[in-house]
Amino acid sequence: MQEITILCNTSKDEILDDNADISDLEKFDPAPLIAKIIANIEKVIVGKTEVIKQVLTAALANSHALLEDVPGTGKTMLARALAATIDCNFKRVQFTPDLLPMDVTGTMIYNPADSSFSFKRGPVFTNIFLADEINRATPRTQSSLLEVMEERQVSIDGAAFAIPNVFFVLATQNPVEQHGTYPLPEAQLDRFLLKLSMGYPDRSHERDMLTARRSGNPLATLRPIVSRREFRSIQQYIREKVTISPELLDYILSLAEALRKHPELILGPSPRASIALMNAVRAWACVSGRNYVIPDDIKTLVGPVFAHRLMLQPHALVKRVTATDVVMAVSNSVPVPVSKDSGR
Repeated sequence: MQEITILCNTSKDEILDDNADISDLEKFDPAPLIAKIIANIEKVIVGKTEVIKQVLTAALANSHALLEDVPGTGKTMLARALAATIDCNFKRVQFTPDLLPMDVTGTMIYNPADSSFSFKRGPVFTNIFLADEINRATPRTQSSLLEVMEERQVSIDGAAFAIPNVFFVLATQNPVEQHGTYPLPEAQLDRFLLKLSMGYPDRSHERDMLTARRSGNPLATLRPIVSRREFRSIQQYIREKVTISPELLDYILSLAEALRKHPELILGPSPRASIALMNAVRAWACVSGRNYVIPDDIKTLVGPVFAHRLMLQPHALVKRVTATDVVMAVSNSVPVPVSKDSGR
């Protein structure tokens, strides 16, 4: 096999910092850091605190988020604001019908001087990756993200290349425009922890946006306020310190089982979806200032985590029933467990 080298712009110091061991979480308090992240993003994204917290939840859960909304609601701006707030690498790719998988993941380059191959890393080798208008790319290009989003590596010509420990894909798509688009398949949708919608701002918040824009783009004034190491510390804190009680684990399983048996669904949530909900609510609890999960955390996120993974029966589509409607109905019908300590 030919020798393979790697072309990469990442410095040695950045690699060491990204792979540094983080320990001693006993005195670590993530609340001030999370508050600073949210406040900094709100300088640009006005009146969308809930969406900001949910996107941050996906990132802290070491997973990914899909933003679906009409053009001009701030989807791309939110991704750029998050990247500007965290001191990390950010890459954006505008997905188009002529985009190739190698344009995302990278490709092998032959060097005739020494008969060797060099791997040129694609833009996906970053910390925050914005897949803008992902449904405009062909299914072939969309599928190039399947491995990297789940296994956190890229396989090229029999060699596997790891991506950074801090890795978050934020994809956007336009739900109202169908010409020249390719709907994301179920396997791709299943890779996203949350599917969210920005929605229009109310009148007062939109007025604040207009006032802020009179002197230029507020995004240009954002500066990093949290280091990549601090962000990883929050992620590790969530993994090791945020607890969820056995009663709430059973609650998640009851929701998943009820949806799998629902008469208006062809496809219910997979075991991966149950794991995703557990990880999401632990991160949400941390964002909410707690180190334990409560039932309201599950009820808040069960829709954004489960709905995009479901397939409706034809008769449900005829009745204009949405997957979110089904999830909310099941959430209201499944009894909420009562735990004395809520996992503390």
